[in-house]
Amino acid sequence: MQLSNIQIDVESDPDGAIAATIADRLIEALRQNVPPNDGAPLVLLARRGTAIVGGLVGATSYGWLLVKILWVQQEMRCHGLGTSLMTKAEALARLRGCHGAWLDTSSVDAERFYARLGYTPFGVLQNLGGELPPGHRRAFLAKRLA
Repeated sequence: MQLSNIQIDVESDPDGAIAATIADRLIEALRQNVPPNDGAPLVLLARRGTAIVGGLVGATSYGWLLVKILWVQQEMRCHGLGTSLMTKAEALARLRGCHGAWLDTSSVDAERFYARLGYTPFGVLQNLGGELPPGHRRAFLAKRLA
């Protein structure tokens, strides 16, 4: 195949449909791997009445839980809800046969929170002098699930 007839464009994707299509095609291709991808989404919601006050979005695959998003409403923070969401996600991951969990964050406060839960850093992306935004840092953390 030649690339001469391929056009690459920047696309607007306000509803995320294009990104979802690309992700679905990648997952389909990964299912052809040996061993096949056993990826499964994991979504937890915390509600007070009908109001969503927290949630976790992640996935399990190849024995690992990936925590993509953890959010707790500001006034619900520091009351154990984030810990409860993480504990529940880790328990579900164990039931799915996972031996570890990993995540990334650019928040120093979140990094300290995850460290209290037993997560340790395995990598860091740090902007150097003159790079924008100045001082930005993303930490990657992991935890072995007992």
